Amino acid sequence: MSSKVTDYKSFKEFASGIFGDGFIPLHRPVFGGNEKQYLAECIESNFVSSVGVKVSEFENLVASFCGSKYGIATMNGTSALHVSLLLVGVNSGDEVLTQATTFIATCNAISYCQASPVLLDIDEDTLGLSPYSLKSFLAEFGDVRSNGTFNRITGRRIAACLPMHTFGNPCRILEIVEICNEYGIPVVEDAAESLGSYVNSKYTGSFGKCGVFSFNGNKIITTGGGGVIITDDAELASRAKYITTTAKVPHSWEFVHDQIAYNYRMPNLNAALGCAQMEQLDTFLTKKAELADQWDIFFTKKKINFFRPIDGNISNNWLNTIVLDSKKERDEFLKNTNEIGIMTRPAWMLMSDLVMFQSCQTDGLKTSRWVQDRLVNIPSSVPD
Repeated sequence: MSSKVTDYKSFKEFASGIFGDGFIPLHRPVFGGNEKQYLAECIESNFVSSVGVKVSEFENLVASFCGSKYGIATMNGTSALHVSLLLVGVNSGDEVLTQATTFIATCNAISYCQASPVLLDIDEDTLGLSPYSLKSFLAEFGDVRSNGTFNRITGRRIAACLPMHTFGNPCRILEIVEICNEYGIPVVEDAAESLGSYVNSKYTGSFGKCGVFSFNGNKIITTGGGGVIITDDAELASRAKYITTTAKVPHSWEFVHDQIAYNYRMPNLNAALGCAQMEQLDTFLTKKAELADQWDIFFTKKKINFFRPIDGNISNNWLNTIVLDSKKERDEFLKNTNEIGIMTRPAWMLMSDLVMFQSCQTDGLKTSRWVQDRLVNIPSSVPD
């Protein structure tokens, strides 16, 4: 592994004892409940697209679980992010504050609004947007006017803040929301990876104006492909449902649409899968917490840093993470584990290093680069 671990065979044996023999993926879906039954019911009903009872049921299950009033199901997490940014007022030419350490969907969604990401640093102990970086940036560049907060350098309006709860680990969302409130900047939470994570007993996704979850095949629960927006704002929820349903004016037979909108609604088949998965979520969370404890013990014995959330934060343990001493050790670990059939992966390339976002304003990203060179995700599937 690294210089601290010399026996890859023992690592494979330990992982195989948890996940079974053969290739060990990073995160696989588990279908052990009513998935087949609910899918069959959809097929028998003939309602397989976005008009179907399972869509509403899934929306209500997710919203209720998170303690939110409303849920709006979409075809994927990226579309949910896109719509959420539009709903809080992000327009063409605006800027959105976010983090450089994130999945591409975060910045893609900003770009779909014809806005520009501003890429800020993360905290080493949360892997999420640093409130210190956010506060420092706004103190230096934030110009508060009667019609919003503007960037003194670019002249663009800062229309939203989009922090991410990385790998299921909550960021310092309370501090982020407080800072943004001072500047009149709405917060949209990218909680794509953090369903079931919470801060002081309040679930991620429920702190900002709205929050977004992803239900891709590798998430803690899956709908095959899908997303959900949660919010307590009735007007925002109504608008979200409307513009994700092509802005069709309700009518028994007429096809009238009164604005440019999107065909983003989740199909009933996907929602049926999600309903069965939600029934198992508590079990998944418990098993993943037990898995994290097992990995923690293993890596602590090897004197390797196994990532744990800060006090007051509880992670859903979506992707377990270790932090090695150097990029060289990280690369050695990735090479050797993948060669023996254990899937591991590094953090994403920083958004500021991608050709599409190299011109975006940053704050130096010192911690982001340090983490990128050392972080590795290890197998995190729900054990059988």
